[in-house]
Amino acid sequence: MWGRGPAAWHHRPVSTSSTVDRAFRAALYATTDDALDTGASLLAGDPAADAELARRGEEFVANAWRRGWQPADLVRIVRRELDDAHLRLVTGLIRAQAPRDRPRGPRWAAQLDALGTPGGPGAAPAPRTDRFSHATAVLELYRLLLRLPTLESLDEAAAEAAGATGPGGRDRRPESRMLGRIRALLAKAEATGFPEEAEALTAKAQELMARHSVDEALLAVRAHTAAGPGACRIGVEAPYEQTKAVLLDAIADANHCRAVWNEALGFSTVVGFGADLEAVELLYTSLLVQAGTAMTKAEAAQKAGGRKRTKTFRQSFLAAYAHRVGARLAAAAEGRTSGVSDDLLPVLASRDVAVTERLDHLFPETTTTRLRGVSDAAGWEEGARAADSAQVEARRRLG
Repeated sequence: MWGRGPAAWHHRPVSTSSTVDRAFRAALYATTDDALDTGASLLAGDPAADAELARRGEEFVANAWRRGWQPADLVRIVRRELDDAHLRLVTGLIRAQAPRDRPRGPRWAAQLDALGTPGGPGAAPAPRTDRFSHATAVLELYRLLLRLPTLESLDEAAAEAAGATGPGGRDRRPESRMLGRIRALLAKAEATGFPEEAEALTAKAQELMARHSVDEALLAVRAHTAAGPGACRIGVEAPYEQTKAVLLDAIADANHCRAVWNEALGFSTVVGFGADLEAVELLYTSLLVQAGTAMTKAEAAQKAGGRKRTKTFRQSFLAAYAHRVGARLAAAAEGRTSGVSDDLLPVLASRDVAVTERLDHLFPETTTTRLRGVSDAAGWEEGARAADSAQVEARRRLG
């Protein structure tokens, strides 16, 4: 317990920013391990600087938001570039900064919720570490945060896409039971060991996605909602990230969305209206799981036939899967358009134009790339066969 009176004040440890400033000058703007060790030694030797060090970390996080990053983006890049200790640090900083941040809408709030609660159910306890190791990890994280590039801001688009949002960015509408049904169907498709059952479940989920998209479009017209298309980032993780990006692009196109892949940072930005973005996220996640399951079975069959599993087999398998799924989704999208009533066609067309305009605004310059490493005939055949089993073209006509 602290003493009372002016005399006792002089015996308190006084935390100033000088130690943190010296540590940052030594470590953050250099790339050598020696510089990192120097900064970590300064911080480890001054416990009174801990609070200031944490405050600076929250400033780095807030600055990342100003440069277009979102909570899920930070978690993704830290997981990709560093390790679990840094991941715990960055999630702690995001949580600590959140109460002082401005409202940013439901999608942002969902990303914060996905961080979980420290020490909550299922959370692994943080390993004990010494002050020097902890300071080293903090400086490594801050180095990364300091060097983050500026991204396209999705803030305004996310707020508009949320539609009927209230104060604080919370959605005033009840949660859609349709999305719950879609998630449940896809979860069953991922879990079953029977291809025919997975086909039927995925087909039904896609039928519900199409109905949900049209329902949302009609609701916006009837409510005279002026909300434009939104955007979200979806992680495209290694390995075989190029073929995964192709798969995501095909799913986006078939669901009235557009996708742009950022290879360097490991994600694609998908632009579209809210219900369609949710459909793309759900279907991409599910098809990745289904493709992985099918590839494992195909590899086992290859191994039983005396052939070793190879990287080119997997790359070719996923490339064929993405290509074939894309073709089937495109055909399904065409069928949906021919099945809707005439008075709905202008509504869907205007939404497609709005999505394209938003994409062009966010990404005025894009380039195309060619698939690499697709040279295994057996892998291609097995991937095409697995995509055929997905029956992704099955959707009910809408009117």
